[in-house]
Formats: sequence, structure tokens, C-alpha cells
Amino acid sequence: MNDSQLSHFLNRRHFLKQSGLGAGALGLTALLQDEGLLNAAPAAGSSLATRPPHFAPKAKQVIWLFMPGSPSQVDTFDYKPQLKNHDGQSLAGADPKTGFFTTSGKVLKSPFKWAQYGESGAWASEIFPHMTKHVDDMAFIYSCFSRSNNHTPAMLEMNSGVFLQGRPCMGSWVSYGLGSANRNLPGFVVMHGVKPRGGDPIWSPGFLPKVYQPTAIDGRSATPIANLARRNGMTNEQQRSQLDVLNALNAKHQELRAHEADLAARLESFELAYRMQSSAPEAMDVTLETKTTQDEYGVGAKETDLVAKQCIIARRLIERGVRFVQLYAGTNGGAGGVGDVPWDGHGDIGANHRIAAKSVDQPIGTLLSDLKARGLLDSTLVIWGGEFGRTSDSQGSLGRDHNPNAFTMWMAGGGIKGGVQYGASDEFGYKAVENRVGVNDLHATILHLLGIDHERLTYRFNGRDYRLTDVAGEIIPELLA
Repeated sequence: MNDSQLSHFLNRRHFLKQSGLGAGALGLTALLQDEGLLNAAPAAGSSLATRPPHFAPKAKQVIWLFMPGSPSQVDTFDYKPQLKNHDGQSLAGADPKTGFFTTSGKVLKSPFKWAQYGESGAWASEIFPHMTKHVDDMAFIYSCFSRSNNHTPAMLEMNSGVFLQGRPCMGSWVSYGLGSANRNLPGFVVMHGVKPRGGDPIWSPGFLPKVYQPTAIDGRSATPIANLARRNGMTNEQQRSQLDVLNALNAKHQELRAHEADLAARLESFELAYRMQSSAPEAMDVTLETKTTQDEYGVGAKETDLVAKQCIIARRLIERGVRFVQLYAGTNGGAGGVGDVPWDGHGDIGANHRIAAKSVDQPIGTLLSDLKARGLLDSTLVIWGGEFGRTSDSQGSLGRDHNPNAFTMWMAGGGIKGGVQYGASDEFGYKAVENRVGVNDLHATILHLLGIDHERLTYRFNGRDYRLTDVAGEIIPELLA
């Protein structure tokens, strides 16, 4: 902006005019808030405005329960009695380099007891006494596979479809495709304790405008959302006036130059943060729940407290219209596991999985019961799983290494046909062999449940139309109700 333009833009009359309009807008905002009319979707023209799906959705929201470090499929939900029958024997076809380290090539039996549950007869190990109450609402996928045997690239692939940084994650794609259903809360939220291996790039919006990035919530912090609180001594009216001036200055900047997507996204983020100052603390206040509810989730218990609070917050956010919640669950998994990959049972799969499962089983089982009791499960798609599986042969004597060739995930609610058992791994659970499901297939199916045609959800970047599923992905009709 040159001197004459700046002088015209910042002259006294113009400033008073803009301030007056801002005051009028502030008054209108207050009146609408008093009438309860502002707890709605963002206004038309906003990047986060609600957009219609391609067809009628079966799910309106998603809660993705991500288990970083990767649960072992053959110690959780994929029952393989041949592991016990051949324990300690050579595993035919085993590749000692399948995992990240080197494995023994010898079969390792599961250290857990197994049983069948529900009318569907789904098998599960003893470490999930709460989740197994819901197997008839779940669709199990036993034939998942990925393309990387390392945590960070595998988590990137699970979120974005490729194992490279710079591509948008699914939550950002969904926000871009459908917008937000509540103007006072973000459309996409990520919750974590210790950040998983790889950190923020795992849930990056990539080349999408930054307005579609998630709000990250640190469950261990007294201030779970950073930089949200108003500065000491600043009133609501002062902050509103400050934002009005900032918006006016930047709007003029935009008029005089080509549109800058990042600047527009930054302005929208300022406005959203302003609105969140009153809405977000209430949405995340677990103490507003009854003592009975808190106890049912496991709040206050050493093993379950963190994930219990996260699951309650996830339900409260979904109730308030947040579109996509991704929860990186689990605490330090004990033997072989570390804080950022708690399910990583290299040293002792039994000790590791008992501790990791204890931290999530009661909260997740209660979350499913709570969603169902409140009538939310029908419209909320719940997803559970890690970034890959684990080997059927041992690492050392008691551990299991990474295995991208086979792993199990389950989905429930939101248009899923309960009681389904889809696909299969081989008799030792080492490789997916029947109805193999890649990450692109998972993404295509999830988008379909949200009413999105994965081939039509595109964004032009560097002269090419990109999509979450790249050039692949098939919907899995057997999972759909």
C-alpha cells in the first residue's frame, strides 16, 4: 500500500465509519447471541461454511480412536489357534526383515485367553472386557495392510493416504468437503497425550488452506488449547474492536493484491479462536458430567484417567457439531512401549498389551454405550486401529516386531453393519490374504459413509487435481448397513 492509499484508508472519517459499523455489528452479535441464534454453522462465504454432501450421508460425524504403536492383530481380535499349536516352531514364509528390526522366524503364541462374544460370535482376547460387549455393533476388518513398516510414515499413510509429508490428512479433507456444523467450535479436533511419533505433520492440512487444520488438544495440560485465553486486562469489547480493525486492514490488503489463501485462513482462525474462548472451555469441561458418568468412563483411575477424559470430551464435541475428532489414545505401554507409541510391544507383547489395553478398554467401551444411549451412535462413525500390525514370529523371545502385511481394524455406528467379519489373514495372521483392504479402500469407505464420493472430492494443487484416495480406493459394500 503506497502513502496516498494508506492516507486515504486510515483517515479519520474512514476510521470512524469503520469503527461505527464494527460497533453496530457487535451489538447485533450480542442480540443474536441472547436469542440463541449464533450456535449454528458458519455463515455462507466462510471457508468453513456447511456444504452439502454428494449424496445422503449415513454418518454426520467421526470419532477416530487411533492406537499409536500398533496393536497386534493376533493378540487382540484376529484369533489364530495355529500360533499355539506351532509355538516355537519355524514360521513358513517368515521374512526376518518384515519388521523394523530382525525377528526370530519362530512362531510366538498369544499370551492371552480368547473367547467368542455376542450373537456374531466375534473372537477377542481377554484384554478387552468392556469393548467386547459391543462386538455386535462392530464391523471387523481382518485383512488390512499398509506400505511402511516404520511408525511415522505408516501414520502419515493411515491419515493422508501416502507415507510422505505434505499431503492433507482425512480430517482436513472432510472439513474441506463438508465445512463445519458449529461456528463456535472447530470442525476438526485432534486429541493426544504425548504426541505420537512424527508429531504435527501426521494431522497436517498439507496443501489445503490452513483454515482446515485441526485444533490440537493436549490432554495432559492445564491449558489444553494453546494461546486461546484472552490477555489479562483485555475486555471482550476491546478484543472485538481489535479484531475488527485487524480485519479491516487485512481486507484492504487483500483488495490491493491477489487473494492470499493463507492470510484469509489466518483471519478466519482469529475469529474462530475469539468465539472459542467462551464455547471451547464449556465443551471440554469434564466436571460438568455427573459423577456416575465420570466413574463409568474411568476418570480419576490411574490407568484410565487420561483416555477417559478424552473420550468424554470427544462425545461432548460431537454433541456440539464438531465434524471430525481424532483421538490418539493410550499411555506408556510398559515393556517395549514408549509414550509416543504405547502399543509398540517389541520386548514383551503380553506385558505391553495388558497395560496399553487397560488404559483404553473401559473408556472406549463406555463411549460406545454412551453414544448409543444418547442416540448418537447411528450418526457417529467410530473407528479403531493402529498404523500397521505386528509379526506372528517373535522378536527376541516374547516380543513382536512391526508388520505392515496384516492388521485388524473395526468400525461401529454411522451406517456400519454390526456383526460383520470381513476379510482374513493367513492361518498364522502374518499376511492379509482374503479381501485385502488398503488404506485407500478404508478412506473411500469412510468418505462414502459421510456422503462424499471419494473420486469427486478434489483440490487443485501445482496444476493437478489431488484427492485423498489418490488414484485408488474401492468402497467396501459388505461393511455398509
